[in-house]
Formats: sequence, structure tokens, C-alpha cells
Amino acid sequence: MIILHADTNHPSLMKLLADAGHHNIEGFSQSREETLQNQHLYDGIVIRSRYSIDKDFLDAAPNLKFIARVGAGLENIDVEYAEECGVKLFSAPEGNRNAVGEHTLGMLLSLFNKLNKADREVREGLWNREDNRGIELDGKTVGIIGYGNMGKAFSRKLRGFDVEVLCYDIKEDVEDSNATQVDWEEFTQKCDVVSLHTPWTEQTNKMINKDFIESFQKPFWFVNTARGKNVETEDLVEALKSGKVLGAGLDVLEYEKASFESLFANKKNVAISAGESLPEAMRELMFMPNTILSPHVAGWTQESHEKLATVTANKIIDAFGKGEH
Repeated sequence: MIILHADTNHPSLMKLLADAGHHNIEGFSQSREETLQNQHLYDGIVIRSRYSIDKDFLDAAPNLKFIARVGAGLENIDVEYAEECGVKLFSAPEGNRNAVGEHTLGMLLSLFNKLNKADREVREGLWNREDNRGIELDGKTVGIIGYGNMGKAFSRKLRGFDVEVLCYDIKEDVEDSNATQVDWEEFTQKCDVVSLHTPWTEQTNKMINKDFIESFQKPFWFVNTARGKNVETEDLVEALKSGKVLGAGLDVLEYEKASFESLFANKKNVAISAGESLPEAMRELMFMPNTILSPHVAGWTQESHEKLATVTANKIIDAFGKGEH
């Protein structure tokens, strides 16, 4: 097959496909419009999140056999129409689930032990031991919303702690030996920690809002390594101020560009520039001592970079076999 690679990835992706007899075309610098002009030439396309694959794109690609996204979700693809067109879809959540699990745990432990705050203060010459007294994870109830690849990876990381792990999911019977699936009422009554691991869909869009937060029986810690647009940031900030949310670790933000490559749509590599107007909720988040922020890198490790590539390549090869050398 002739396969267009719209984004750069680990070189093992192209090597595995080439070794299997397929022909790789580099389209890293092509715009979506340029890709559309020649899309009829390709049998498959490999993307990350740089642009969307919608009806117009699919209509311009009559020979397209597959779309592979080197990542966990398919939200930048019109999945329903692609399936109507007979186009196979591949994603690779197995490739970065371990990285996400580790990052989620790291954020939670940093919040509990005020590590970021303490580090900043010591660098400024401050030695505030009492103000940086932490709390322990042992004895807490950790709730995971969305118990797929990422949620399960996080629960595995919790096995060394004396914690109760609950999961809530729209699918039935997803629990395993690391987490107990419960209904929403029990979840909101027991959880001390809430970790979000859901895709971004119409159903999950802004699901973490005032009503969601108020439904919990006690204040809780919140971690989001899933999708930023699943959270209503203004409501989260108000909950952090009131103490209903005790602290938040956010690897993803509502204000991210759809490609995840920058924070605001008009910036390429930097989040903030002189004179740029920030949403007030974002500005407040940045200066809260009980928040930890990272730039959508939970699944972005040296190891996951290669794993994502090999998982994607192997899925393509398993589905279509080897070409002729």
C-alpha cells in the first residue's frame, strides 16, 4: 500500500511498514488542503492531531483503506462517516497507557506532598516546613472515571498503596482485580480522589462542572490526564477557591488548540506572550498553590514515543498483511 504520513513519529513506524513491503510518503509539512489535493493517491494515512479528518476529507479519498492515529483517541476523525465509507480506523492507546498511569500517579503524589510549592519556596530561600506538611495516599478512596486502557494503567500503579480503588464507566463489567466498578451514587459518596480518563465526546464535553462537583459528598482531589475540554475550568476554579476541590493536577486544559500542540489557537510554540489576554480562570489556575499543570505530556515519554509507533504499525500490518517487496 501507499501510506501518507501526515505527522512525524518515531522512525520505527515507517521502518516496520517498509519492511512489510508498504511504501511510505512523508507529508509532514503539507497543509490539510495540500493533502486533500492528492489524497486519492493514497491507500492509508497516518496522523496524530494536526488536522481533522472529516466528510470532505473522506470524500476526496476514494481509495482510502485506513486511517491510523498515533495516539489514544479518535476525536479528530469523523468516525461514523469513515465507517460508512468502509475505512478502517486504528488508534494506539496501548502505546502510552503506562506513561499516562505513571504521570497521573506522579501528579497526585506531588499534590499530596506539596512538592511543587515546596520546591519553589526553597529555591527562594524559604524554609516553611509546617506549611508544606503533606498528607498520605494510604487509606484514601481513589475513583477512576473511564476504565479503559488509561484508567486501568493508573489503577495498576496504585497496587503498592493501601487504597480502595473504585471505577465508574458507561460500559458494564469493566472492573478487574485492581478496581471495583460501582454506581454513581456510591462513587460520589466514597471518593477522596477523582481521576479522569475519558475521551472527548458530546457526552463528556464539560462534564466536570459545578453540578458534577457538587454531587460529591466530601471534598476531593482532582486529576485530569484525559482531555481538557471535558472540564469547565471556571467551575473548577470556583471549587478550588471554596475548598470543594482540594487540589487539581491538570495535564490537559480546556483552552488547548485542537491539535494539542499549543495552548491557544493563535500561537505555534508558546502559551503566553506579552500583552496576551488570558481567560481569567486560566490566570487564576496558574497562580494557585494547590494546582499542578503540565503541557499535555502525560503520555509523552521517550518510551511511549516508540511504543505508539510500533503498536500502530503492527495493527496496520495485522489488518492488511505484508505488501510485495
